[in-house]
Parts: sequence; C-alpha cells; structure tokens
Amino acid sequence: MMKNNSHVEILDTTLRDGEQTPGVSFSPQEKLDVVRMLLSRLHVDRLEIASAGVSAGEAGAVREIVNWAEPHGFADRLEVLGFIDGGKSAQWVRECGGRVINFLAKGSPEHCQLQLHKSPRKHIDDVTREVAAAVESGMTVNLYLEAWSSGVKHDFPYLCELLKSVLQHPVRRVMLADTLGILQPADTARYMEWMLAAFPETHFDFHGHNDYGMVTANSLAAVRAGAAGVHTTINGLGERAGNQPLAQLVVAVHDFTDRRTKVAEKELQHASMFIQAISGKRCPWNMPVVGSDVYTQTCGVHADGDRKGELYMNQLRPERFGRRRDYALGKLAGLASIERNLEEMGLDAGLTGEQKQHLLAEIVRLGDKKKAVSAADLPYIVSGVKKTPLNKVLRITAADFDTKLHGVAKSRVEIEFNGRRTEAKARGDGGYDAFVKALKKCLREFGLTMPKLVDYQERIPPGGRTDALVETTISWSCNGKEYVTAGVDSDQLLAAVAATEKMLNLMVQ
Repeated sequence: MMKNNSHVEILDTTLRDGEQTPGVSFSPQEKLDVVRMLLSRLHVDRLEIASAGVSAGEAGAVREIVNWAEPHGFADRLEVLGFIDGGKSAQWVRECGGRVINFLAKGSPEHCQLQLHKSPRKHIDDVTREVAAAVESGMTVNLYLEAWSSGVKHDFPYLCELLKSVLQHPVRRVMLADTLGILQPADTARYMEWMLAAFPETHFDFHGHNDYGMVTANSLAAVRAGAAGVHTTINGLGERAGNQPLAQLVVAVHDFTDRRTKVAEKELQHASMFIQAISGKRCPWNMPVVGSDVYTQTCGVHADGDRKGELYMNQLRPERFGRRRDYALGKLAGLASIERNLEEMGLDAGLTGEQKQHLLAEIVRLGDKKKAVSAADLPYIVSGVKKTPLNKVLRITAADFDTKLHGVAKSRVEIEFNGRRTEAKARGDGGYDAFVKALKKCLREFGLTMPKLVDYQERIPPGGRTDALVETTISWSCNGKEYVTAGVDSDQLLAAVAATEKMLNLMVQ
C-alpha cells in the first residue's frame, strides 16, 4: 500500500494552477527560469507546467522547457493538464514534446450533469476512451478528479465506478482535488482512507485549496492517511484563496510526520522571493516560513528569554531557511532587544548602562509616535544620546533627475567621501534605476561596491494628499548580512536617496 511509503512526492503547479491568480501571467522565459529553480535547486519531484491548448505562446514555452529538460534528465518530471476533448489535448502535448498528461475528469456526478450535460456513465466512458488512446500512443497518464471532495462526500459509488473503469489501463497517479477548499482535516483523512481501502495499489495525490484557511492542515491529514503525493504552489498562488503553499507543506511534513520530501529547505526563501518578483504578488508579512516578519521578535520579554536560554524559539529556526532572527526596535522593545541590535551593528562598545537606558527611552518615544526604527537608525540615535555629532563619512551632495513620459530616465549624482568629491551621469529604467547606475560609477572612483538591493517598498499615508510624506524602505544585502534602511521625504525619489545614503554609510563604517 502507498501508506507505507516514507517519501512524499511533491508536484508543484505554480506554472499552471498558480497562473490562475488574478493578474499573474508568466512569460516563456520566466516559466523556464521557474522550472530550472524548482528542479535543480529545490529538487521538487514533478512540475505541472501548463494547460493544453491555451495559446501559441504557451506551446512555445512548453517546447522551450522540454528542450532544456531533455538533456538534464528531467523530461519525465514535466506534466501538462489535458482535457477530455477527443484527443486534442494529448496531441497538443505530444507536439510540444511532452510525455506526461494529467487528464481532468469530473470527480462529482453533479458536474457531469450540470456542466457537461452528460450522464455520469457517458462521462466515465469518454474518460476511459481518452486515457486508453493516450496510453496507447506512449504517453504517461495521470488522472485529475476535479471536485473530488464533493463527489466522495455525496456519491462515493460514482467515484468507484469511474476508477474501476479507468484503472483497467496503466494510469500512473490519481489526483484528488479539493477544488473549492471545502474539506476539514478529519474529513480529508477519512476520505483518503476510503480511497486507499478501495484501491490499495493506487498512487493518490492530494490537491488542496485554501478557501477556509485549512489547506496545510488538510494536506497534512492526507499525508498521514497515506497520500503518496501533495500538490503545491510557491507562496500559495492560485485562484481565490490560493493553493497549498510549498514552504508550509514541506516544514509540516518534516516536523509533524515520520515522512520526508526531497525539497531543499534552504532554497524555499529564494523561491518565494523570486516568485514575488516575477508575479508582482507580495506575500503577507506573517506568511509562515517565508513572510518578511516571521523571524522578528518585537516584545522585549521575548528578546530577554531568547538571550537567556532561547526560550521563545521553535523548530522553525531562521537559519534552517538561510535567514536570521531580528529583534524589533519600538515601544515594546526591552533592554535585551537594544543590546542585540547594538551588538549586530558593532555599536555596543563604550556605551554605559545609563546610556543604554536613555537609548531605550528614546526608541520607545519614537515608537509612541509610530516612527519605524530599524537597526540602521541606531548610529543616529546613539549619537544623540551620547551628545556627539555623527560623522557621516559618505554624503550624497547632489542627485538630479530627468524623467519623461516617453523617454529614458536620466540622473546626475555627486558624492563626497573622505574629503574627495566625484560625480557621474547615467540612464535607466526609471529615476531610481538611473540614480543607482550613476551612483555605482561614483563609488567605483573610490574602490567601493554598491550593496545588493533585496527589496524596495514605499508607504504613503492614506488621505490623497499630493504633498504627503513618503517613507521608502529598502532591504539590502552586504557582506553576508541583511540591513533595512528608510528615508522620508515628500518626494518619493529623494526618500529613496536618503535610504540609500544611510546604507552606504553603514557599509563604509
């Protein structure tokens, strides 16, 4: 029985089901980049890369992916969704070079009657005929049971009749879809056990959706009940509330069952950031494993407990995913939070206990005023507490911009470093891009390298005022560490310039 298999197969469908997210469409090159990442870096077992017959562009993307996968031995791990359409889908997949087709069948008799206007028996015959023809042509066939969660609940005999007919042919996997996200874990486990009891030699995948926020709990229940595989998307992309997020499924299987996936945990964050960049869909700040703030302790009591004995840490250590723990600075911070950040920034030397208490009081005061304080702000706050002027080593003394509705943006930048001054001009895709390119030229004059920009966000208060202050927050990677700097100005570009200047001073100091 599949229940005894310790390995949980992962089929990632970011490029098929994930592309049903409103506003998300991947270019052929982006699809190829995602495939390379998932197979070569994350070691995902299988990928569903497209739906048959969508467009000429989709066919071209599939061909490109197959051409890359063939010499790398990955061709059998690429799958395409096909339909019961008299052989058209199977032909489309074959012409694109695909080897594996996932036929979409109705898992509920209600769907047969109301959507297809067919009797359940007629649909069973059509599916069986389609599967037989594809197998005979040399293709590997998997079967999707759309709306299986409705069918298994209301008409299990129909499902049994469908599978008994189709499984006369060598179908590799049967995919059980909770298409509307209506299951709860106890039901998922019970229904999975029914399927395995009726068809003990069949490889069953579970395909969950998150409409009630229970998709990971349902996937975990399916795994514990004996599902051989689970379907995911990166960051939970998908229609409505989305699909099973890859990162959450991986850690849940690894930490809460005696089964394993092949997925490289340290690559999960990279995959999340990459998909955020090309999809334009940001993760919630508190999304488990990959959210921007999930390894940040805000409460001073928690920072104190971690310092004394890691009392507020669980198995999800940030280092496990190539990240690090942060201790937020704000009105809830305590002395332990302050000391952690001072050590990180190399500012703890020479500060007395009394000065640290003053520093804490100042950070709490700023927090009360809703001012976001990051570790990068500490040098400025420390200089105020110590009543010593901050030596700004590098200054951006000029930043001019020329942007047009139709045309390339231009920027002139002037910087001063250690008593020397230089300037440069550059063009770019937008004002800040042009500014950064000019800035890089200036930095080269001093033998300096621009830190890597990781993330860029702007926050404008609601209310519709055109003169509102803009807070630009930029995340950077420098010398193996990550920093966050912020700048505030009524001009969005100048807010970004201020944040960038702050980071450059951190780098050179």
